[in-house]
Order: sequence, then C-alpha cells, then structure tokens
Amino acid sequence: MLKIEAIHLLQQLIATPSFSREEAATADLLAVFFHRKNIPTERAGNNIWARAKHWQPDRPTLLLCSHHDTVRPVAGWQGDPFQPAVEEGKLYGLGSNDAGASLVALAAVFAHFYEEKDLPWNLIFLGAAEEEVSGNQGVAMVLPQLEQIDCGIVGEPTGMQMAVAEKGLLVVDATAHGKAGHAARDEGENAIYTALQDIEFLRSYQFEKTSDLLGPVKMTVTQIEAGTQHNVVPDTCRFVVDIRTNERYTNEEVFAILQTKLRSELRARSFRLNSSSIPPDHPLVRRGEALGLRSYGSPTLSDAALMPFPTLKIGPGESERSHTADEFVYLREIEEGIDVYKKLIIG
Repeated sequence: MLKIEAIHLLQQLIATPSFSREEAATADLLAVFFHRKNIPTERAGNNIWARAKHWQPDRPTLLLCSHHDTVRPVAGWQGDPFQPAVEEGKLYGLGSNDAGASLVALAAVFAHFYEEKDLPWNLIFLGAAEEEVSGNQGVAMVLPQLEQIDCGIVGEPTGMQMAVAEKGLLVVDATAHGKAGHAARDEGENAIYTALQDIEFLRSYQFEKTSDLLGPVKMTVTQIEAGTQHNVVPDTCRFVVDIRTNERYTNEEVFAILQTKLRSELRARSFRLNSSSIPPDHPLVRRGEALGLRSYGSPTLSDAALMPFPTLKIGPGESERSHTADEFVYLREIEEGIDVYKKLIIG
C-alpha cells in the first residue's frame, strides 16, 4: 500500500509544475500527503518538514532529505512533461527521476517509521525547495530552524548505490582587459587574445592534488562574450568558468591559485558549494555495504553541499536521465528505493 501511495504522490507532483522558486503547489501536495496520515508538518517558504513522533534526546538525528523543485523542460520531449504517463513499467514526466522518485520514497519511509518507538535514530523528513539553483530559500534556510542533525540521507538518482562523496561547484566570472583601437591599424590591445591565453591555461592546467573518489579538479569554460563591432579592437572580454572541486581543496583555495595564474580579473559567484563526503566507517555506509551497495564519488552537486554534517547521497533512478527530454523512472526502482531506505535506517 505504501509503495502505491508513493507512486500516486509522484504522479501528482509531476502533474504540478514546480520550477525552482515556484514550488508552492508541490509543497502543498507534500503537506497534504502527511496530513492525511495525521503527521504534522512545518513549513518555511516552499520547504516542508516533519519530525518522527517518538523523539528521544539521547538518540542521534538522521535527516531524510530530497527536493521537489525541477528544472524547466528541455526541447525534444515527445509527450507532455507534466503528464505522468506509465508505459511498460516506466513513469514519464519532468522531475520523475530528478528527484521525485527519491522524494516520494523517502516520504513513504518516513511515514512508515513515524510511529515507531525503537528506531536507532530520531528522524526528520525534509522536502526541500530551490535545490536545482542552490538557492538561499531552500535547505540553507531550513537547517538553522532544526535540531542538531548528526547525519543525513540525501535523495538523488544514484541507481540506489552510495555516493559517499560529491564534487563541489565554483563558478568564476572572468574579465580580460585590453585597450580599444581601430582594427585596421596596429593599435590597441585585444582583450580576446588575453582571454584566449587564460582559457588555454584553464584547459590544460592540472591541480596537484587528486582524489581517489572524485578524481582531479575539473575546469570548463562555458560562456564567452566580447566586442561591440567588427572594426574595433575590444578592450574587454568576459568569460565564465565552471569548476568542479574535489575534497582535497576548498573552493577558496582553488580561487586563490587561479588568481596567481591568470591575467584576467576574477570574481567568484559563491564559495559555499564545497565538495562533501561521509567517512567510510560511518554507520550508514557500513549498513549499505552489508546490503551489497557500491560506493562511488559523484561528479554532480546536491543539497549535501549545504549540509555541515556527514551525508550519504542515494536514491532510485539514474543520474544520466536527469534534465533530459522524456525523463522517466521505473516503477520498480521506486519500490526498490523504499525497501533499501528502510534497511539503511533500521540496520
């Protein structure tokens, strides 16, 4: 019954647009799901959370968290991204895989354990907003309102394998400066050429410290803009660098190194999305290993980056389906997710 309810909730969520910062209606759906089970919830913005009934102050607290916001649909959908169609065991729809399946599986498991008195953890469920944009009105706003949390399960599509580390994100806006001049004469200093030198450095540079789980720091130039007209040597060239950091460096350290290497003026949009990890001997990891789950390092970012406690990222679905046309999740993956989450919690 619980698995059927979880799938029905996911179908409702898919049918309700919930782009980042516009998730009020799906927050309502989560609240209704719990209220029908006589589970009280709290709300801040578009975030919904609940605490298990039998709270014991001497027990560690485990956060069960996933997000209910989605990206906007990309081009190429064959069907309606807001129509939760089921075909050959697949549930199609925007947000079905990322991260609706994890969200409803965690919600179902929390509801299952809500009345349980002898759990090894105090449980908190959090349906978070603004994950896709790492917004300030999501997890970052809620955590200060909660009790001290000892560890967390972050629901994201990992094929129900254990992402025990994930790369951080540092976005840098760079501006190369030159001097304007007439393109027909040998004058001025072309900012594009200065930018190209820096871009070539970023393409080829390797940071010294690599990670067994996450590999090297990865830098990618993703945007570039310069020039006003064909006959004017541009005096500025702006470009954007997407940097995925491993746990061997903080974002501040990476930025400081780049400032010594590049001619362009650099500005970091934020330093707060650092790499995150959980110790290999943590009880959640040990329980996962006992279940035969594989550990790996994830190249993608999640709300784990904003959590100042150990987190295990795990959930039904596959990361490569996220943000794609005709996104889907297998119904059996949701059912398996519920079973595995239960076993992780009770040991």
